[in-house]
Amino acid sequence: MDSLRIPLDKAIQIIHLLVEGVGIRACERLAGVHRDTVLNVLEVAGQKCARLMDARVRNHPFEFVQVDEMFSFVWCKEKNNRDGNRSRGDQYTFLGVDAKTKFIINFTVGKRDSVTAQEYIQDLRKRVRVPFQLTTDGFKAYPAEVAYAFLGEIHYAQLIKEYAAPLELLTAERRYSPPVCIGAHKRVRCGTPSPDEINTSYIERTNLSVRLFNRRFTRLTLGYSKKLANLKHSVALLVAHFNFCRVHSAHGMTPAVAAGLADHVWTIEELLAT
Repeated sequence: MDSLRIPLDKAIQIIHLLVEGVGIRACERLAGVHRDTVLNVLEVAGQKCARLMDARVRNHPFEFVQVDEMFSFVWCKEKNNRDGNRSRGDQYTFLGVDAKTKFIINFTVGKRDSVTAQEYIQDLRKRVRVPFQLTTDGFKAYPAEVAYAFLGEIHYAQLIKEYAAPLELLTAERRYSPPVCIGAHKRVRCGTPSPDEINTSYIERTNLSVRLFNRRFTRLTLGYSKKLANLKHSVALLVAHFNFCRVHSAHGMTPAVAAGLADHVWTIEELLAT
């Protein structure tokens, strides 16, 4: 654990708690350490996991990729972020998952705008070997960024859902209970994507797992992030653990084994040793 003055078994216990959806103060009580120690362990583990994902997932032949964004917030809701600080207020986690192996390919945390979308798509370009099929939701920033990053080398379509009320008219409270989806249509942006694979079902299910196993995404609690950096460390830890350590019920192995990026189920010790 680098320069942390804490026994390895205690650090592993803390990480086990964090990846099972336990909050910082609950970890403090269960592990018998100060909450600053929990956050220090999270920071070191998050940095290690981010380096692991960056090094391991490069130009891999994923076939069907689905991308979506998850809402959360840091420090305060966007309506209270009066100075426009980009590190506070509403924050979205952009995730990409392989539909076959359920492997979370990459992530980016930031505002739901063209800046973060560009950062995410440019990073996705490094992770997945072309050609492949990409499906996103109807976020308007995606088509231009995908066209710029991939230059028509992939098969890309959007699944655009229609709701009983426009999403931009929802209040902050209604965001937690979105309106009824009354329809969806597929829009091909480039290439010849398979119509049967134009969906976001797997990434939506992955979003559910993220909310289940990460306290910072649990709605209507006090577990929200107070610092953007800690949110990023937390997501990096969850993604690496989900890929390499957690056996997925869909195929009875970890997503990394299914994708050919590992040959066995990793332990927390192996995750930290990278």
